[in-house]
Amino acid sequence: MTLIKTGLLNSIAVTIKILTLLGINKVLAIYVGPNGYAALGQFQNAIQMITTFASGAINTGVTKYTAEYIDDEIAQRKVWGTAGTLAIAGSLLGALIIVTCNETLARWFLNSQEYGGVFICFAASLVFFSFNTLLLAVLNGKKEIARYVLANIAGSVFSLVITSFMAINSGLYGALVALAVYQSFAFIVTLVLCCRSTWFKFAYFFSGFDVSIALNLSKYALMALASAACVPVSHMVVREYLGNTFGLQAAGYWEAMWRLSAAYLMLVTTTLSVYYLPRLSELKRVDEIKVEIMQGYRIILPIAAVSALIIYLLKDFIIITLFTRDFLPMRELFAWQMLGDTLKIGGWILAYLMLGKAMVKLFIISEVIFAAGFVVFTWAFTKIFGFQGVAIAHAVNYLLYWLVMAFFVWRNLLDQQAFMDNKISC
Repeated sequence: MTLIKTGLLNSIAVTIKILTLLGINKVLAIYVGPNGYAALGQFQNAIQMITTFASGAINTGVTKYTAEYIDDEIAQRKVWGTAGTLAIAGSLLGALIIVTCNETLARWFLNSQEYGGVFICFAASLVFFSFNTLLLAVLNGKKEIARYVLANIAGSVFSLVITSFMAINSGLYGALVALAVYQSFAFIVTLVLCCRSTWFKFAYFFSGFDVSIALNLSKYALMALASAACVPVSHMVVREYLGNTFGLQAAGYWEAMWRLSAAYLMLVTTTLSVYYLPRLSELKRVDEIKVEIMQGYRIILPIAAVSALIIYLLKDFIIITLFTRDFLPMRELFAWQMLGDTLKIGGWILAYLMLGKAMVKLFIISEVIFAAGFVVFTWAFTKIFGFQGVAIAHAVNYLLYWLVMAFFVWRNLLDQQAFMDNKISC
């Protein structure tokens, strides 16, 4: 399936997801306000970290090796069996720890042990979170894009219905519980869709543990764990800093800005994960890899840039329509945030090659450096430019990220080409 076909099909799910996210944002803006946004952001980062650790952080590897072993069903089943074993063990252990430490986690992430019950709800649904993402990873690797799209649509619909209902009836507490449990309902739909595939048997995910497969998956686990630790932690630190420096409402404005960025860039970022990761995993020849990357710059980057420009031009309308007038102070973040989003996609097109080719060391080092860089730049630029400095930090950080990716990833490709040429000459 080509990039354009994959993008068009994936755009159906993404369009629905964007609409549901915008609907959720409106509900949350009305019922929890800017202050509540900051708490939701903290909890979402906590979910991101915990689910990555609990699942064994191997879902990217599952997609890669499912795609790589596309003609070898036995090898694929070994991957799924190993991944399933890791997911069930990690989920049960993670749930036990969360239940035991629920009040402590609530104090860490939400500044109040009164939210301990939210973490208990999350613990009860953790195994469903893990297996939903695992099944989606397999669908992606099998290039079952239609089923993948339907599963994502189901997740979007459940998130809208559950979050809206809980936020309207129980305010911030209800919204937090909704974030904790909606994936449990999405798992049911994903499982049903997988059961209709000829290649699927649930028993394959409990068919045993292969040490060699686990070692291969561990490379992706290390990369995923680096992202799960660095990105959410950097956002938590920035959110805490903004709250202490400019007030909790300012932290809420930044969280709203970040959610808006994530929503409109979703078409681009999901196309990268759905198309590029399996495709780059398949390719062996350096010239073919270069063609795929340049295709991304011809198609994906202009879409991201035009989208960012439109969002910037319509910023006042967007704030009032998608949030409320209480969020108007966030308008000063738009220009630099949109620039940073475009630079981010430019860097990510190259970064997916690190995932596809398991460039573990480069990936981990870059995640640590640029997560820390975002925090440092935020501190530095807000001292000079005030609240707007957090968006300037975002743009500067991703400009440097793109430059570093261009240098190191292309150098890696050239090294591979030279190695292959020497092999042929010998």
